[in-house]
Amino acid sequence: MDSTDAWDPDRARRSGQAAALAASCHPGPTAAVTVLMTALAVAAGYSPGGSALVAGAVLTGQLSVGWCNDAFDAARDAAMGRRGKPVAAGAVLPRTVWTAAGTALALCVPLSLAVGPLAGAVHLAGVAAAWAYDLRWKATVWSWLPYALGFASLPAFVALGLPGRPCPAWWTVLAAALLGTGAHLADTLPDIEGDLATGVRGLPHRLGAAAVRRILPAVLVAATAVLALGPPGPPSLTGAAALAGRR
Repeated sequence: MDSTDAWDPDRARRSGQAAALAASCHPGPTAAVTVLMTALAVAAGYSPGGSALVAGAVLTGQLSVGWCNDAFDAARDAAMGRRGKPVAAGAVLPRTVWTAAGTALALCVPLSLAVGPLAGAVHLAGVAAAWAYDLRWKATVWSWLPYALGFASLPAFVALGLPGRPCPAWWTVLAAALLGTGAHLADTLPDIEGDLATGVRGLPHRLGAAAVRRILPAVLVAATAVLALGPPGPPSLTGAAALAGRR
């Protein structure tokens, strides 16, 4: 066997840490948001290069937020026994994840501004709101607001990066804000009891799980209604079907 094929414990350790770091960025939501916003940019008429900038800005912003969340919550996640979190499980050091979060955020700034100064400022404001949630607002009655602002900034970012910087359609921004609020409620619902035990009292925790289960469908129906009825002209068949499906 060639010596280069020999098992390298250092390489295996680094590979394991790389996998743990990738898993701690909340890869599912990060990928979903990035793909959705890239598709929106393509549909809006961005060039391939412009679409790539949007993808890079959104991806680095989402990575920074996910890594910040897991690094900041490492001790609390460990106390709650969340072994599925790589940082809490000790698979990767918090300082490594903080470094990754800071690096992603540093890359997000020029990528966002390259799409356009105003568009970039709006996107960075949304990323800043998400960091504020991770670091402070998740434990306040305003916990829903960073989600609403962060989601609302995304279609605005894409619209404002187009030639002439057209104002984003109001209904896209409102629907995104409602979807963000719904995402916050849905994300928090399974962990309400554990969060309360570690001192987190966001809006869903104050409302209680039963109330959140009642409110969440109403928020999603409202978002669907805005998407179906907001565009000018009569509602499309697709929009009407989506609205009917939520009822």
